[in-house]
Amino acid sequence: MTEAERWISAFLDAQAAELGAARNTLLAYGRDLKDFTEWLDRRGIPIATAKRADVEAYLVACEAEGLSKSTRARRLSSIRQLYRFAYEDGRRTDNPALQISGPGRDKRLPKVLGVPEVEALLAAARETGRNPAERLRNTCLMELLYATGMRVSELVGLPVAAARGDPRMLLVRGKGDKERMVPLSAPARAALSEWLIVRDAAEEEARLRDRTPPGRHLFPARGKDGHMTRQAFHSLLKDIAAAARLSPARVTPHVLRHAFATHLLAGGADLRAIQTMLGHADISTTEIYAHVLEERLRDLVLDHHPLARD
Repeated sequence: MTEAERWISAFLDAQAAELGAARNTLLAYGRDLKDFTEWLDRRGIPIATAKRADVEAYLVACEAEGLSKSTRARRLSSIRQLYRFAYEDGRRTDNPALQISGPGRDKRLPKVLGVPEVEALLAAARETGRNPAERLRNTCLMELLYATGMRVSELVGLPVAAARGDPRMLLVRGKGDKERMVPLSAPARAALSEWLIVRDAAEEEARLRDRTPPGRHLFPARGKDGHMTRQAFHSLLKDIAAAARLSPARVTPHVLRHAFATHLLAGGADLRAIQTMLGHADISTTEIYAHVLEERLRDLVLDHHPLARD
């Protein structure tokens, strides 16, 4: 193992142990830092002696590759945190990335589906699947996602214990292992109840047939994690979008999360309440949905108000 690999490994271990960083966050750090250290290695620059000018040159190279502002900002953040860890751990006496100004992020409003489009997706989910059990599962997945605005990793990793007893509120474990409560709509509760009956029956059958221990997850699967993967849900969502006659490119789990927040705000929900349900640490992250709503209202006026027409 090279020195750079040892640094990255120790940094990721510390992130996981001290901050409870999620697996996807650790993978993102690993990819960014691997790219940076390989760039250093090709130029014969040890990670322990790299200077500010070296980090700046790497960011210039990233820009030359055509990487977006947000990607370059994320890579700088990863590098800065690695060197902060190295400083605190006594591996370096300085942080060469500390004073570098990031490129900022492209300010793009999130893409949002209209209420009729979401209704079409929910209807399509009820008809998508190879058998009745799959159709009930798919309906439950979609109803829960739109009713709660969960992240896809939170949705597929839900423990079945959280769904017992016809809950009015669902306990969700989010980023940094933080827990929050989100209310369930009546359609989501109905879909959840129907899916639990079928899921439990299948689990009991597997236990009697193969002596398989009961699964801990609401949406069990045979993989190493014991639940449906994010990739499997992404693929399923594309099929549901196609069945709803929507462009699959427009429909992602995060787009449905955006729809949840924007539709709530349009209905008069409080921005702080939406922040809590989405699990945002900073309300400035949630405020983007107010801008989405303002843009849609402006377009509505420009398209339909008689005095706005030429």
